[in-house]
Amino acid sequence: MQKSRIYRYIAAFLFLGIGVVFFAVLNICIGSVKITLSDMITSLTGQAGNEAFARILWDIRLPRTVAVLILGGALALAGYLLQTFFHNPIAGPFVLGISSGAKMMVALVMVFWLGRTGSVTSVTMIAAAFIGAMLSMGFVLLLSRRVRGMSMLVVSGVMIGYICSAITELVVTFADDADIVNLHNWSQGSFSGMTWEHVKVMAVVVAVTFTAVFLLSKPLSAYQLGEVYAGNLGVNVRLLRISLVILSSILSACIVAFAGPISFVGIATPHLVKKLFRTGKPLLMIPACFLGGSVFCLFCDLLARMLLAPTELSISTVTAIFGAPVVLWVLAKHKKERELS
Repeated sequence: MQKSRIYRYIAAFLFLGIGVVFFAVLNICIGSVKITLSDMITSLTGQAGNEAFARILWDIRLPRTVAVLILGGALALAGYLLQTFFHNPIAGPFVLGISSGAKMMVALVMVFWLGRTGSVTSVTMIAAAFIGAMLSMGFVLLLSRRVRGMSMLVVSGVMIGYICSAITELVVTFADDADIVNLHNWSQGSFSGMTWEHVKVMAVVVAVTFTAVFLLSKPLSAYQLGEVYAGNLGVNVRLLRISLVILSSILSACIVAFAGPISFVGIATPHLVKKLFRTGKPLLMIPACFLGGSVFCLFCDLLARMLLAPTELSISTVTAIFGAPVVLWVLAKHKKERELS
């Protein structure tokens, strides 16, 4: 039995790893300009080849693909942390309004700061998004103490999201015409316009946060069995909860700062990964959720670019098509379990 589990885990990780490589290659090769696999290898290895292909690959497609891989994984990991924190299967940055709070603060910075200084750094954007995410998270935590039901917590999060979105729309009315177009595209969720400078910043932020989350694997395992049980094992539950809030907010902020709010990935991916591995152990789920989120977002971004090419769909439109049915399945499963109990 133990060996079969190990083989299953290895097979699942191989499946996710192959999925990342497969969809990453498709994202690089497929587009308005087709790049063959041989041309891609030639450009990546620095050999003499088509200069136009090399520029498209290095300046546009490769940074975008790496960004999707990093941010997709971060989004799924943020969803997993929030589901663990609230002991709620449909908690996620988008549903709980955390992404909307981050979006609101980034919009404020883009409209008022950009108008004065003419430029905004990636670090400033992440900091603004983090403040917005923490504000929304604070309201969610206050409401979670008063409402116990899963549905009421979700409704509260949606209401917070609507309030933040209304403020964002109000802020946009003060923006210049040129900025309104950029704000609209960003607010719908998009991985377009990624540069290597963006990739460097998000890679550092996500790598540090991922390491911190992975180091919490053992206390998270105890926390999943209940706060009292974790406390009896010597886990500082209060510190762990604070860490989960901060780490999930950092991940959510990083995603919103660069790609805007993206729906359903943070909710759906952890459940799909749990189904694949048949376990909820944090030691396995943390890296698996990251890989799963990368695969999910690479697949959805490819569809967003190609379905109505040359028009690019919002990434949230595509993720909602595939993610919403998973959420409905989780709700139906949860209701059935409650009826049986």
